[in-house]
Amino acid sequence: MSTGEARLILADKGLDQAVDPAVFAATRAHARTDARPVRGRYPLVVLSPGFTVPRATLSSLAEEIASRGYVVAAVDHAYESAATAFPGGRVLTCLACDQTQGPGGREAVTEVRARDTSFLLDRLTGRHPVWKNADVIDASRIAMAGHSIGGAAALPAMAADPRIRAGIDMDGTLPEPYPAAGIGGRPFMLLGSAASVPGDGPGNWSGPWPHFDGWKRWITLDGTDHFGASDFPALRDQLGLPHPDAPLAGTRAVELTRRYVTAFLDLHLKGRPAPALDGPRADTPEARFHTP
Repeated sequence: MSTGEARLILADKGLDQAVDPAVFAATRAHARTDARPVRGRYPLVVLSPGFTVPRATLSSLAEEIASRGYVVAAVDHAYESAATAFPGGRVLTCLACDQTQGPGGREAVTEVRARDTSFLLDRLTGRHPVWKNADVIDASRIAMAGHSIGGAAALPAMAADPRIRAGIDMDGTLPEPYPAAGIGGRPFMLLGSAASVPGDGPGNWSGPWPHFDGWKRWITLDGTDHFGASDFPALRDQLGLPHPDAPLAGTRAVELTRRYVTAFLDLHLKGRPAPALDGPRADTPEARFHTP
């Protein structure tokens, strides 16, 4: 991201005095611009970030998925991030932040994101795709995963668009009521922080859980917080920012997120066995499987 974007994002999190925006902006990924994909036909995975944060916060997950033979489309939802840079240098801020505070605001955001996702699929897999390498996409194998409200949007996106075959909500509050039309038995996974265990509190997954009528999993990771599925745990460690509520090492949080997300995608978009999703394992003691 640019230094301008980094400054706005850090300020939104109250970290602009603790972290130099230029240092934060200097974070580098393993990806390359305009890299030529290996020819073939690959499943498509849409990634949607949390509210107020950009798609860049899911970089480590996007890279892992792409490295395993998927096309990944990470989405910046305009006016929903503290900073979204457009070509030419224009930076959009979070105009939606002030408009979603009242009743129904969160549901409005998830519905908009569902429409964003369908628009994106039209532009990538339609008759006149906008991406020059769109011919490598297998439009019959599409999944959506998101963090926080991006994960919450996966359910209404699937309910509205049958092209999405599978969905993952990473620590996002599921919208209620559950979509009346349901998702037709399509697989769905809930991957959450240590606090996302079954319960009766507001926003808990226990209410919607019985409505998922196909393959489903509910997994939480001990030692993580709400941002555990994003790049933030690793970045916090590198910046020396203490976070006592999330003691799990950032590298381990990234590793576990990658493991369970890619296992889900391999199982449901490629038909490959995914023993990591069968239940608790000795090599992943942080993972808890819930069957409320």
